[in-house]
Amino acid sequence: MKPRISVITLGVDDLNRAVQFYRDGLGLATDGVIGKEFEYGAVTFFDLQAGLKLALWPRKSIAHDTGLPQSVPSSTEFTLGHNVASKAEVDALMKQAENAGAVVVKPAQDTFWGGYAGYFQDPDGHVWEVVWNPQLLPQD
Repeated sequence: MKPRISVITLGVDDLNRAVQFYRDGLGLATDGVIGKEFEYGAVTFFDLQAGLKLALWPRKSIAHDTGLPQSVPSSTEFTLGHNVASKAEVDALMKQAENAGAVVVKPAQDTFWGGYAGYFQDPDGHVWEVVWNPQLLPQD
């Protein structure tokens, strides 16, 4: 298998609230909610980087589409890492997320491996790590 992940989809309880957090709070660009004409089709896409999108889709729609029962979400299933170029960027993004309504679950601090990172949860409980890793600096 060649790893070609092009969309990361987050299940959400309230699509409009989630869009507001990511679009208005974090400043991610989107064309808004599409697919509202279909019973389980309402979804929103955000461009993250070349070839990668973030999708927000109601949990009930994911359950319906997959045929799996909707289960209780767990914040420790996975994290999304956002690598930035400096400690100051970590602090600024953590503050922006908090101002947008995120819950800071671990304030930014020096890490045991020589980086600097903090964690926040979006309104649906998804955990984001904002990190400065001197070994993996972004190329842009």
